[in-house]
Amino acid sequence: MLRTPTGRLQLVFSFWYKSWPILSRLARLYRCTVVRNTRIVAVVGSFGKSTTTRALLAALGLYVHPNLGSTWNFKARAILRIRPGDRHAVIEVGIDGPGQMAAFASIIRPNVAVVTSIGSEHIRELGTLEATRAEKSEMVRILSTSGIAVLNGDDPNVLWMKSQTHARVITFGANKTNDVYASDITLDWPNGTRFKLHIDGETRNLRIRLIGKHMVYLILAAVAVSIAEGFTLDQVIPALEALPPTPGRMEPIKLANGATILRDDFKAGLETIEVALDLLSEIPTQRRITVLGELSELQGSRGMIYRPIGERVAKAGSYALFLGGKRNYRHFRAGAIRGGLRRTAIINARRSVFRATEILRNSLKPGDVVLIKGRDTQRLERITLALAGRKVRCSINFCDEKIRCEHCPMLERGWNGSKSII
Repeated sequence: MLRTPTGRLQLVFSFWYKSWPILSRLARLYRCTVVRNTRIVAVVGSFGKSTTTRALLAALGLYVHPNLGSTWNFKARAILRIRPGDRHAVIEVGIDGPGQMAAFASIIRPNVAVVTSIGSEHIRELGTLEATRAEKSEMVRILSTSGIAVLNGDDPNVLWMKSQTHARVITFGANKTNDVYASDITLDWPNGTRFKLHIDGETRNLRIRLIGKHMVYLILAAVAVSIAEGFTLDQVIPALEALPPTPGRMEPIKLANGATILRDDFKAGLETIEVALDLLSEIPTQRRITVLGELSELQGSRGMIYRPIGERVAKAGSYALFLGGKRNYRHFRAGAIRGGLRRTAIINARRSVFRATEILRNSLKPGDVVLIKGRDTQRLERITLALAGRKVRCSINFCDEKIRCEHCPMLERGWNGSKSII
């Protein structure tokens, strides 16, 4: 393990993970004493947590790191990094299974809880959407009567949490029934998204750098929190309009040959794939290409999942590459053909990012838009990095490292034939 830089990093992460019992106690004590007056905003939900966290940091005038984390010890370390006298802190809170959110909530003790969405991300561990919303609602339940719950009012499973708290509730969304809502949402490719913001009887025109309607929701959440915390729209809007996309989440990358890659390679839940394909179909260009990896959190038979996805891919673009197993590809291909895509326009790249990269390098033209969508452990960002000029020798099929590929010292060195890194 110590022979490679990544192995040494893995050892550090292992140490942090095993130190959770000690760090969690220290963080709880630190929160209740030294930083008890800091107002902490906790961000929970199935999708959109990282970008919402970055938007909140920008709106509240805090440092926005390009890559945030939500692992076990990240929560404790995030609290311990709060400085005495800090007015605000924002913490992204993810979970791996049942019972965790209550433990995290007892340590963080948020003043504000933001819930972005409820979806199938943890369906294997939690079983149902009802169980998922109950687990994530623990961060809302712990709020005191002086706290604030900021909820996605367009998501019924999130809005349900309104009944689980005695705190003040602020809703956001695209429906006019919400306290903070957006209208006239328009894709401004490749620059971002335009919309009208409505809050407290006031309307503002916004042009953000984030791509897609679903990103508008995250901006609305940030506006709702910052205004409730005493900031003005004139303070908040410029910071939110300047916020760049989160790496790997609807991030447009312009290539030297005039093509554009739309990176969305961090998650591959069914809902996120549907949103990404809907967005791809809106982009005004002659040729749209989908590079799709395997889905995560599968529910049901492979055929029932991959065939409908294949049909949606056919409607969104004119060319598709699939990276995954033979059975999954077979179902995907059948769905794409049924959706009207030519057989010759459906390519099986197997599990090889090298094969996918070479196909794209030889076929991309100026004006092409390529959606790259896959789960985190497939590391499809290597395709983008290679097409952008980075030397890529890492060929593994599965990687659960915490470090991202662009920062990984093994990207250019490779793993000497290894197919998975855990």
